[in-house]
Amino acid sequence: MFKKVLIANRGEIAVRIIRACRELGIHTVAVYSTADKNALHAKIADEAVCIGPAASKDSYLNVKAIIAACEVTGADAVHPGFGFLSENPSFARTCEKCGITFIGPRAQSIEMLGDKAQAKETMKEAGVPVIMGSDGAIFDVDAAHTLARDLGYPVMIKASAGGGGRGIRIVNNDDELEPQMTAAKQEALACFGNDEIYMEKFIENPKHIEIQILADNYGNVISLGERDCSMQRRNQKVLEESPSPAPFMNEELRARMGKAACTAARVCGYRNAGTIEFLVDSKGNFYFMEMNTRIQVEHPITEAVTGVDLVKQQLLIASGEKLNIKQEDIQLRGHAIECRINAEDPSFGFRPSPGVIKSLHIPGGMGIRVDSAVYQGYEIPPYYDSMIGKLITFAATREEAIAKMKWALAEFIVDGVATNIDFQLKLIRTDAFLEGNYDNGYLNRTEII
Repeated sequence: MFKKVLIANRGEIAVRIIRACRELGIHTVAVYSTADKNALHAKIADEAVCIGPAASKDSYLNVKAIIAACEVTGADAVHPGFGFLSENPSFARTCEKCGITFIGPRAQSIEMLGDKAQAKETMKEAGVPVIMGSDGAIFDVDAAHTLARDLGYPVMIKASAGGGGRGIRIVNNDDELEPQMTAAKQEALACFGNDEIYMEKFIENPKHIEIQILADNYGNVISLGERDCSMQRRNQKVLEESPSPAPFMNEELRARMGKAACTAARVCGYRNAGTIEFLVDSKGNFYFMEMNTRIQVEHPITEAVTGVDLVKQQLLIASGEKLNIKQEDIQLRGHAIECRINAEDPSFGFRPSPGVIKSLHIPGGMGIRVDSAVYQGYEIPPYYDSMIGKLITFAATREEAIAKMKWALAEFIVDGVATNIDFQLKLIRTDAFLEGNYDNGYLNRTEII
C-alpha cells in the first residue's frame, strides 16, 4: 500500500479521498491554489502545498507544479478525483514516467475512451449497443448533411473530447446543421482544446442510466448496479438515484446492462473504478454513450446500496491488490438519492453565488450523508465549480428515501450565499419525480421555480 497519496483536486472530493486514505493508514498531501488557502482539504490533510494562483490553468491544471509537489513531499501516488486532470492521459503518463502511481486507469485507456468517437467504434466492434451515427469525427459539412438525412432528424452534434454536457448541439433540420456544427466546434475548442465533433441519432426522451464498474489488474471486472442520472438541466446532472425507479428498471434489463458494461471495460483493458453511461429508450433498448474514467460525483449512492467503499477500492486496486469482491457479492439493498447542493441562484438563471457562508446547519440522522468541504465563515471562491456539497439519503424503500430527503433539505441551511436547496426541495415534490416518471429532457420542459 502507498505511504503517501497526493490529492490533485479540491473541495468535497478532496476531503472524501483524504478520509478514505486515513482509514487505510495512508498519509495525505493536499494541493491548493492561493484562492483555496483556507479550504477544508488544505486544513485536514497531513501536508499541504500551494501550487499556484487562483486560475485553474495555473494551479489545479498545472502538471509541473503537481509533480513538483509530489517530489517535495515524497508522495508515491496521486489521486486525481474528478474534473481537472482526472481524465488527462498526458498527466497519467507523466506520473508513470516519474515513478508516481496514478490512481486510475492506464493512460492508454483514458486516451481511447476520452475520444468519444473512437470509444464508440471500439464498443461497436465489441458488440456493445451504440447509437447510430458517424464513423469517427466529421469534418466536411456536405458529408454531415448526407449523414444527417440518412439518420433522420433530429441528430446530435457532440464534441469528440467532450464531457460535462459541453460541446453538444441538437439539430432539427438542414438549415440548422452548419451553424450548430460551428457552435459545437467553437465550444469544444474552448473547453477541451480539441474542436473535433461527431454526429449521432438523437434519441428523444431517453433515460440516462450509468453502470458503475470496478476492474483490477488481473482481468477481474464487476458491475455495481445502476444510477439513474436522468434529472438533468442543460445536460448537467442535478439529482441522481440508485436503483432506477420501477417499473422502468427490472432485473433482466439491469443484468444485460451490467454485462455490457463489463464487456466495455474488458475490451479497453480497463482497470480501477469507471462508469459506463447509457441512454435507454422507452422500450428498454440501451445504447453506449461514453465511459467516464474516474470516480463520479454521484458515487455515494452506489456505496449506499451496495455497501462498497469505491474510493478505498480505487486505492487498493492501484496498489496492486486483487478485487476482494465477486459479482455474486453485489446485492442492491434499499434506495439512495443524491441532491447536488450548489452555490447558485435559480431565480436568476442559476447564476453562481460566491461569497462568505455566514451561518451553516448541516442535516443529520440515520440514513443521511453530507459530502461537503464548506464550513461557517468559509468564503466560496468565484473561480471554480459552484457545487459546495452533496446530500445523500438512504432508506429501505424509495418512498422512505424521498421522505428523508424532504426533511434533510428543509433542515439544510446555508446563509450568506444563494443556493439551489429550495429548488431541489420543489423538484423532489413534483409528481414526475415522486412517480419516477421523468427523462433527460424533463427539466428542460418543466418550470420548477
